[in-house]
Amino acid sequence: MKHTTVGDVMTTRVVAVKKNASFKEMIIRMREFRISAFPVVDHEGRVIGVVSEADMLNKEADLAGPGPLASILRFRDHEKSAAVTAGELMTSPPVVIGPDAPVAEAARHMRDRRVKRLPVINSTRHLIGIVCRADVLRIFARPDEEIRHEAIEEAIAESFLVDSQPSAVTVHDGVVTLTGRPENDQAGRELVERVRHIEGVVAVRDRLSYAGRSDDS
Repeated sequence: MKHTTVGDVMTTRVVAVKKNASFKEMIIRMREFRISAFPVVDHEGRVIGVVSEADMLNKEADLAGPGPLASILRFRDHEKSAAVTAGELMTSPPVVIGPDAPVAEAARHMRDRRVKRLPVINSTRHLIGIVCRADVLRIFARPDEEIRHEAIEEAIAESFLVDSQPSAVTVHDGVVTLTGRPENDQAGRELVERVRHIEGVVAVRDRLSYAGRSDDS
């Protein structure tokens, strides 16, 4: 089955900053390039951290003085509110990923670590790109006909369906509907799982005829 990698969807033109970049410099560059975070790199271009708008907002929140906004700041946030350089503000170590990793792995990292983007590094930890949530979600723009073709040629062919003709699969807006009669119930369940893992599939509607299931169920 097709597996899109991070390298296929990442942005290679990345705006990064050095450890000594000033707070004001980062604000200006954020506005100039319309971005919300920077990878922070050392003098050799290796990623050592990430500075986001959330990190920088601590300063504005702390300036508000006593009150609900300031009181919710954690100790680390108070430390960041006094920071004046990227090195002081950055989150380190950063959550990074390699270009050969599947897009699904990038999505898991973003979900589990609650980050919106991942710096992409090579084997020497040098910055080569960045991948964000929008890049990861691009796989769901895959054409329905491509999804249908893959389901027919790979998933169904391997599941030993008695009815394995193209009419056994329909795809609309990424939602796959499966019909037909599998060789047995286990083969049917395996087919559903194979199709569910095809890239671009939003959901699978299981309309297969299992033993003991009536046609109108």
